[in-house]
Amino acid sequence: MVNFKKENNDDSLADIAIDPDVLAKELAVELEIDPLEEIDNDGFSKTSLDVTSECDQALKFLKGNREERIQGLKIFCEYRDERAFPLLLPLLDQSCPVERMSAVYALGRNPCPDAVKKLVNLLKFDDNAYVRRATAWSLANYDNQIVLEPLINALKNDVSSVRLWASSSLAEIGSVSSDNAQLAAEQLLISLKIDNEPVVRSNCIWSLCRLYQSLSNQLQESFVDECTKIALFDKEPSVMEEAKTALDSMGMKGFYK
Repeated sequence: MVNFKKENNDDSLADIAIDPDVLAKELAVELEIDPLEEIDNDGFSKTSLDVTSECDQALKFLKGNREERIQGLKIFCEYRDERAFPLLLPLLDQSCPVERMSAVYALGRNPCPDAVKKLVNLLKFDDNAYVRRATAWSLANYDNQIVLEPLINALKNDVSSVRLWASSSLAEIGSVSSDNAQLAAEQLLISLKIDNEPVVRSNCIWSLCRLYQSLSNQLQESFVDECTKIALFDKEPSVMEEAKTALDSMGMKGFYK
């Protein structure tokens, strides 16, 4: 699983601007823990036999009623099993946003080539910010070329929690090729300068560090210049510290002294 920068807890699901009557109460009951906190770890303690048995049960759940399907989805947010692909894909079309969101997370843990177009459409058009946020996270596990532009657009235009994970995912998708790196970095630099959320700006710095070696000389210089300005003058301490860390990692500690 991709090792993303840890999300700031202040930018949690509760921060997303959506109708609470549509989703928030359902999430509070059915998804008490953010799935991202649960699926970002590959070090499972169960034996392969235990995992296989649990996945067998989850496959049965996915064929059941709504409550059973959500239980099955929680399991596939933790474990990988290609047998789940044909059962997960139709759940992206469910009317229930909890079910769609959980299916998106499960398909981030279990990347399925046939899912990429559906996931991109969800990121572009789903009217639920929770679902779009999950999709921005999951698309980092898909190296298909069609995911780059939607992630860039999400970083430019979506709500803060979606922008946060779009900025992280662009580090992974940008690593696919030098062309991807340039395009991702161009938007990350713009967002670093203009985004009004410190956590998004910090993530932009983190992602640009990940892409730094693949960038053109011009983009590298622009990033160093921006980090230096932030390290010296930014009003947000968290962003300032992230910029200093970035400069240190690039061997440029003296730039802000």
